[in-house]
Amino acid sequence: MSAVHIPSAALRRFSAGVLAAMGSSAAEADHVAGSLVDANLCGHDSHGVGLLPLYLSNVKAGFLHPNRAGRVVRDTGAILVVDGEQGYGQTVVFHATELAARRAVTDGLALLAVRNAHHMGRIGAYGEQAAAVGLVWISFVNITGTAPLVAPFGGGESRFGTNPICIAMPRTGADPILLDFATSAIAWNKCRVALNRGEALADGLILDSAGYPTNDPAVMFAQPSGTLLPFGGHKGYGLSFLCELLAGALTGAGTMQPGTPRPGTITNNMLAILIDPDHLGSPGTLVREVEDLVGYVHSTRPAEPGGQVLIPGEPESRMRRHRLAEGVPLDPTTLEQLHGTAQQVGASTEDLHP
Repeated sequence: MSAVHIPSAALRRFSAGVLAAMGSSAAEADHVAGSLVDANLCGHDSHGVGLLPLYLSNVKAGFLHPNRAGRVVRDTGAILVVDGEQGYGQTVVFHATELAARRAVTDGLALLAVRNAHHMGRIGAYGEQAAAVGLVWISFVNITGTAPLVAPFGGGESRFGTNPICIAMPRTGADPILLDFATSAIAWNKCRVALNRGEALADGLILDSAGYPTNDPAVMFAQPSGTLLPFGGHKGYGLSFLCELLAGALTGAGTMQPGTPRPGTITNNMLAILIDPDHLGSPGTLVREVEDLVGYVHSTRPAEPGGQVLIPGEPESRMRRHRLAEGVPLDPTTLEQLHGTAQQVGASTEDLHP
């Protein structure tokens, strides 16, 4: 059976209905649903509506608490520290970014620490949020609360989470430049997507539980689990290590080391830097340099006939336009899982039937 394409508006209504039935207010349900669906629209199905079964499991276990928007625990001028209180990361970080963005516009710079939030979703969404008000965004995220997933360079067993890094740069009259990537060779949730679709993974992404290379995503869901590899060998490993220190140690949230509690949930922590370019005194120069560099890169001769050189963020922007027109594809396994989740909470599945 091939994938079913669901209009994004219908998928958002369905997801909001499920989230509301799980205990979220109407506003939170719509916001989190919008964040999940937008991840699907960008082509990052790993961070989309397929996460709803996991979220329900964590709500039932008491690991995820609806209707907690984050609590400011430290406010010293340009520095904000927010405790997410295990609320939806999509809600917590959105509100925290709003606060930090106002500081950055006023002072030129803001440093934001968010700790103890549930899964934050697609981190690029917050880079886009900052860029929409003219700010540069740089963030580092680590993961605690669960077993590690990613091996250090040269290792055959896990020691880190997928630890994403995101950098966003605003553009005038165009989508922002957006770099958003896990420091693992593949995100754990992309293994879930591949498993649901019955697809093998490319070489060099994962190891089985014995430490041997494999292409089978199922090893990441077995007990004992396989492990993800860092991207780019020692380079991705080094960045992952620094995410632990910046997002975990520096914020006081904790790192993946075994002394940090692992109750079996997803806890995300973030350190973000927001910069207002206007405070650096040369906004016109920045605009020119950005557009000149974009044009220069776009002019590169493609390595393959018919190819095209893109800038960071363009693949997501193009996919968003395509899926807004064509709908979001859901494979049969994911569709079945979403039906099951809705049935558990008594939510309607009408919108899953185009």
